Amino acid sequence: MTTAAVPDGQRGDEDDRGGLRTALGGLTTRGRSFLAAGVAAAACAYVLGQADLLRVGLLLATLPLICVLVLHRTRYRVAASRRLTPQRVEAGSEARVQLRMENVSKLPTGLLMLQDHVPYMLGPRPRFVLDRVEAGGRREVSYRVRSDLRGRFPLGPLQLRLNDPFGMCELTRSFSAYDTLTVVPRTEALPAVKLFGEASGHGDGQQRSLALAGDDDIIPRAYRHGDDLRRVHWRSTARYGELMVRREEQPQRARCTVLLDTRRVAYQGSGPDSAFEWAVSGAASSLIHMLERGYAVRLVTDTGSAVPGEGAEGFAGSAQDSAESAGLMLDTLAVVDHSEGGSLSRASDVLRGGGEGLLIAFIGDLDEEQTALTARMRGRSGAAVAFVLDSGSWLTGGSVAGAVEKRVRQLREAGWTALAVPPGARLADLWQQAAGARAESAADTYGGWS
Repeated sequence: MTTAAVPDGQRGDEDDRGGLRTALGGLTTRGRSFLAAGVAAAACAYVLGQADLLRVGLLLATLPLICVLVLHRTRYRVAASRRLTPQRVEAGSEARVQLRMENVSKLPTGLLMLQDHVPYMLGPRPRFVLDRVEAGGRREVSYRVRSDLRGRFPLGPLQLRLNDPFGMCELTRSFSAYDTLTVVPRTEALPAVKLFGEASGHGDGQQRSLALAGDDDIIPRAYRHGDDLRRVHWRSTARYGELMVRREEQPQRARCTVLLDTRRVAYQGSGPDSAFEWAVSGAASSLIHMLERGYAVRLVTDTGSAVPGEGAEGFAGSAQDSAESAGLMLDTLAVVDHSEGGSLSRASDVLRGGGEGLLIAFIGDLDEEQTALTARMRGRSGAAVAFVLDSGSWLTGGSVAGAVEKRVRQLREAGWTALAVPPGARLADLWQQAAGARAESAADTYGGWS
């Protein structure tokens, strides 16, 4: 994507006067010295009656004023554009920013100095010096930005400083256009494993839901040219007064819900190596993995918000929009922060609405009440996997506390495949471990990983 700042158009007399006053304020020490010397020489020439000295004084005073006028007109005839590639990167990866300057006037420019405003998290502010740009000419420069912290970072505005060839005046122009770099959480490639009880069907994670499960469950539709007459549903035809046919079996994508606990009280510490950042990265990795496996995926937080929020019950609508849905969920995780709530009740309400399929949860510290609430979330899920983080051990680097192991056992008793996450653990290893634990347990669920 390119954002461009185009040259200014015609300005009114008031704007011109204001611009000229600003330009006069841009006189350098050399320009002010020339102007002062010219005025002094002209005054002396008038007192002494020296015509030659008057001409010298006028030359000295006129030169910086001419430079001011030329530079004032030039700066509004320099166009700038910025191209950011890519606009979305993972934490720790680089993005390239390309700047283009174009002189659209009929006069060459003097020395140009460029400075792009960049947040300190992305590195130092880039500065470039460009030599004289001929009329109609253009110059391109580039720099790279990188952040270990996720978030959305503005790039710009671009600041342009122009000097005349004699060094009499220096003017600054700031362009209003800016771009936004989105730094998403790091993702980890997960192994292609399966949970016991995965349903078979068309493609990875696919099921079939029968529209015809008995006369009481019939959802007919109007007859269309070419429909098989053997599918006519005569009872509905009599009821609606027009020919109605039974619906065919419809392919349905298997569903997966990723639950991210963002409660501030559930995590200790901060920074890229904190338990909370591990949970965010884990949620991002799970989302990408399940979308690649053909699942309809949604992201739910403890606040009850669901992303992408479109389609049935907030799941991604179709296989074609998986890339768009993935981008939307990653953008959400790029800026997700701690919530002030202390309960998972809102997330429980969302899951109670019928999130049939696989449930993957990344949960922080739990007390007795929240453990019981989480256990009930198992609900109608085909399979439920919980990664429980002990943020205290992540902060100190010690082993998982016994209280956390107790919470994990309670979740397992409720039907969860629950694992305690030790400091520095790799999600891929835990993913494999969870699949093995699920295969060993007796479960009559249909959701799975593939």
